[in-house]
Amino acid sequence: MAAALLSSLPAAAEEGRVAVGVSGGTYGIGPELAYRFSEHAGVRVSAGFFSRNHSDDIDDIDYDTKVKLNSVGAALDWYPAGGGFRVSLGGRANNNKIHLRGTPSTNVEIGDVTYSPAQVGTLTGTVEGAHSFAPTLTVGYGGKLAPGFTLGFELGVMAQGSPKIKNLQASGGTLSSNTAFLAELEQERQQAEDDVDNFKLWPVVQLQFLYRF
Repeated sequence: MAAALLSSLPAAAEEGRVAVGVSGGTYGIGPELAYRFSEHAGVRVSAGFFSRNHSDDIDDIDYDTKVKLNSVGAALDWYPAGGGFRVSLGGRANNNKIHLRGTPSTNVEIGDVTYSPAQVGTLTGTVEGAHSFAPTLTVGYGGKLAPGFTLGFELGVMAQGSPKIKNLQASGGTLSSNTAFLAELEQERQQAEDDVDNFKLWPVVQLQFLYRF
């Protein structure tokens, strides 16, 4: 009787329905908690944090950028075959940001006018997703690595909306407070937003290393 009852339980229940560990990828790196409440369904919550510096060209202006990944989210998992393959629908509180800082060393075009480095000074601003809540859709697989340990992955997208460039400002230049220059700077902000519009769908590539108990 006991053997028959055990054989009727889903694999997730035999190995333990709760799993904790760490995940890392394009969300950043952070903790993950999973609960598989039946053979075909489960839920996961995770957080991702990371920052890095690099250089980027936005609308033909070179910027030193600092990318700061910061998000927390949850997903409902559907296991159509009852195994490790899953389809997940969820959402994340998205606080990802890119801080911009550029100090031109040659003449640059701001809006439709060309200015010298002395006139421009230093440009600063922030790139953010259009929405603080971003839906997610992923597919993935969680396979047993060793007794109790699971190695998983998922691929998909996070719909963060067309990124917005906020607070684009110039400081330290001879025209930093000039009305005509500020009008061109606003036009530059709009052109730069068009340049980063391709990132409205943020790619999701995550690896998970979890212990199930």
